[in-house]
Amino acid sequence: MWDATQYLRYGDERARPFLDLLGQVGAERPRRVVDLGCGPGNLTALLARRWPAAGVVGVDNSPEMIEAARALALPGVSFQLGDVRDWRPEGAPDVITCNAVLQWVPDHHDLVAGWASLLAPGGWLALQLPGNFESPNHALIAELASAPRWRALLADVRLNRQAGDPAEYAELLLRPGRSVNAWETTYVHILTGDNPVLEWAKGTALRPVLAALDEEQGAAFLAEYGDRLRGAYKSGSSGTFFPFRRVFAVVHRGEAGR
Repeated sequence: MWDATQYLRYGDERARPFLDLLGQVGAERPRRVVDLGCGPGNLTALLARRWPAAGVVGVDNSPEMIEAARALALPGVSFQLGDVRDWRPEGAPDVITCNAVLQWVPDHHDLVAGWASLLAPGGWLALQLPGNFESPNHALIAELASAPRWRALLADVRLNRQAGDPAEYAELLLRPGRSVNAWETTYVHILTGDNPVLEWAKGTALRPVLAALDEEQGAAFLAEYGDRLRGAYKSGSSGTFFPFRRVFAVVHRGEAGR
């Protein structure tokens, strides 16, 4: 279960990569815009503001996120409950965005290649996903999950560790008639509050772990994980420095190319 309020606790920091991604999309007057894995809809709203004449659709598999998105009541925007792996457009999209979703989708390369083939002539596909899975916040989750205390309880939990490098997505998506821009950026977020990296992880990476545990077990896992995070991320007078690597790819289909 996703918690939109927890996810948006660091909404500004989570939005920054999407803004950088969107800055590389040159669509001028798209008719159909799709946001795959739209979450609570706060970033889908940016698409509607940039292209007010477009029909904008947000898709997410979380009922909680779709409920939060629909509560925004955005003019010209509709939200659909569905899995991005099963999504099929009603018409060829002019813009497809997918922000911080694909890390949850194992073997997503074929899926991404399929999305690019669906674009209308002149269309754009823009995706971004975390690439920080060797950083302490993720490494400590994996380490704890494999420890004797938690191994049996979390044996079937799939952690979000499926990101490729920019070159992989460039090679995957580059075809005759297309141009591809792929890159990576490491953001250094300065988070405030008590053990803020724990609060960040509770909104995303810890979700499948906590879903597999009961309330008492979840509290114990959080306590142990939180103690280890304090040692990995030092807090100073300005806050806690939290480096976060992300991987981006933007595909532009030419007017005649596929």
